[in-house]
Amino acid sequence: MSVKTRANKQSGATIKDVANAAGVSAMTVSRVLNAEPNVRPATRERVQSAILELNYRPNLSARNLARANAYFIGLLYDNPSAGYISELLIGALNRCRSSGYHLVLESCGAADEDWTSQIADMLRTSNFDGVIMPPPVCDHPDVLDAVAEAGIPYVRIAPDTDIDRAPCILTDDRAAARRMTEYLIGLGHTRIGFILGPTEHGASRERHAGFLEGLAAHGIESDPALIAAGAFTYKSGLEAADVLLSLEQRPTAIFASNDDMAVAVIALAHKHALDVPRDLTVVGFDDTQTATAIWPQLTTVRQPISDMSSAAVELLASHLNGDENAVARCEIRSEIVIRDSSTGPAR
Repeated sequence: MSVKTRANKQSGATIKDVANAAGVSAMTVSRVLNAEPNVRPATRERVQSAILELNYRPNLSARNLARANAYFIGLLYDNPSAGYISELLIGALNRCRSSGYHLVLESCGAADEDWTSQIADMLRTSNFDGVIMPPPVCDHPDVLDAVAEAGIPYVRIAPDTDIDRAPCILTDDRAAARRMTEYLIGLGHTRIGFILGPTEHGASRERHAGFLEGLAAHGIESDPALIAAGAFTYKSGLEAADVLLSLEQRPTAIFASNDDMAVAVIALAHKHALDVPRDLTVVGFDDTQTATAIWPQLTTVRQPISDMSSAAVELLASHLNGDENAVARCEIRSEIVIRDSSTGPAR
């Protein structure tokens, strides 16, 4: 991980010093720094007074008032989908570049047993002015606590839990998955396979819930045999597709909960000499670049990932700038993009 010094060179004050001076917890100080709504006005005033008295991060306020911000923004991620990360990076990088900000990527993968302490150390010594957290990092309690303890303002993308904790960008994963399921049912499919994402990923759970809601709304009972485990990776998509296509009564359509896995389904279908979409309809979720890089091109849910990360940078900057009109949350709606991988079931 890249490490830069975050220490306050003029006073050496820490978030704990501010908390002690204000008579509150470090978490409360973090909530004030993040402009969270669930802080009493009197408490907010005490914290702000302590920040001024201790000269805690004074340069940030000076830069904000001067509007000469060259914010140093961290993007903390742990998502196995290369397509998703690519789109996320494009949006955040373009917004930072146009605004004169600096963007640094930090992986939060749980490869080491002490990964949470490594992240905490990195955050304490970094000079991030703010942090953006996409799923599933945005729902990891240890990471959230580490960011709060470091006193770094942050914006979450598509959080699944405690959405009032900090400013966030919201998505409609459940509703979009339901719409896609109903689209497949409208084509005439009733035996629909579904490939899950990682169980710890909030978006994966929401998409699965939307799929089940779509079936139930049309009186179709969910068949456990048609639900296959996945991990948002191409490899896991191949494994899940192999399970579904090996069934004695295979599905006529497969809804993969991200594009990487949907592309894998199409590849395995070709290997099984199945024509897509004549023999098997395949749909995905996200509309990453892979959706149009294969044949047939993929019908999918377009979730404007790059727009989401761009909006996250803008939302974070508005709070860093002390904008009185800064919103606490912003919702971005998805849409179904129909291409060549879907049609009605063979008669």
